[in-house]
Amino acid sequence: MKALVYNGPRDVSVNEVPDATIERATDVLVKISSTNICGSDLHMYEGRTGMQAGRILGHENMGEVIEIGAAVDRVKVGDRVCLPFNIGCGFCANCEKGLSGFCLTCNPGMAGAAYGFAGMGPYSGGQAEYLRVPYGDYNCLILPRGSEEKENDYVMLSDIFPTGYHATELAGVQPGETVVIYGAGPVGLMAAYSAIIRGAALVMVVDNHKDRLALAAKIGAVPVDDTEGMGIEQVMQLTGGVGADRGCECVGYQCCNMHREEVPNLTMNNLVATVKATGRIGVVGVFIPEDPGSKDTLQKRGQMAFDFGQFWVKGQSIGTGQANVKAYNRFLSRLIEKDKVKPSWIVSHELPLEKAPDAYKNFDARKDGWTKVVLKPGKK
Repeated sequence: MKALVYNGPRDVSVNEVPDATIERATDVLVKISSTNICGSDLHMYEGRTGMQAGRILGHENMGEVIEIGAAVDRVKVGDRVCLPFNIGCGFCANCEKGLSGFCLTCNPGMAGAAYGFAGMGPYSGGQAEYLRVPYGDYNCLILPRGSEEKENDYVMLSDIFPTGYHATELAGVQPGETVVIYGAGPVGLMAAYSAIIRGAALVMVVDNHKDRLALAAKIGAVPVDDTEGMGIEQVMQLTGGVGADRGCECVGYQCCNMHREEVPNLTMNNLVATVKATGRIGVVGVFIPEDPGSKDTLQKRGQMAFDFGQFWVKGQSIGTGQANVKAYNRFLSRLIEKDKVKPSWIVSHELPLEKAPDAYKNFDARKDGWTKVVLKPGKK
């Protein structure tokens, strides 16, 4: 089969590799029809993780079931399914609590497993023609009839739509509240979309990419252009000097200042400054335990200079961690099915798998107009 293989920093290629197969009785084999490039993929693409050469990338996947293991009961051949990026077993203590992003079974020694992701188990990614899905009955979200017509909507359920929603859940967004979101990338835009769905009265999105801020404005959020480094002042003005009720961090450890220089603690400390006293912050941007490629001494060890004194004095609280996709994907799927939401508005490019190397290059460069890329294996 053809698959996108990581060869080293900023070096990926579409190669012929051995076909994905059923390895255990609980597996499902899926023919991939759509697979997204995620901002998290760029951390690996840039060589900022421990990703090993030769591995297949891709954790935002959907397609058609073409084979099932002998122990699979619920999922059937022919089902169209969307696959949460987290791989869970369904029976460990965390999975039973709905914390599928922190499964204790699928990646021994660490809480959490994922497709094609550094440090999250040996599982191949889905930027390929076929994908093996462990514990298929648990990990497959079976899509309704007619899902082909909304392919680019449903594939967002694999990660960024639930992750954006998770940011608002961690922050505790309630109807009528004000929300500030740092980052107008795909997850930040989905967080803004989710805050609006949840009834927020005012949603502000802070970034310095004007094309992405324009997308935030299209869904009714207030774009806050931080190009001149005045984002904090703008948010405080919009909130009458009080700060937002809730805040969401949707950038991660590679956040940059107005000069496009990496400042790992920037968005976290800006959130402390722009969220009101007693407000709550949700953090879904990726922060990792080690970042040897960073120029920042603390970030090399996965640490940061956090304004904890201000955080404490203001009585703020915080929730962090990757999304437990299965906690959200079913009800978000129903919203898509009933035409209440259309997350595909974020898609900027739809390309065949063969174009993936160029797509990574352009997405990594944050070129104008490159917001969300959907790859289509099998299409020319």
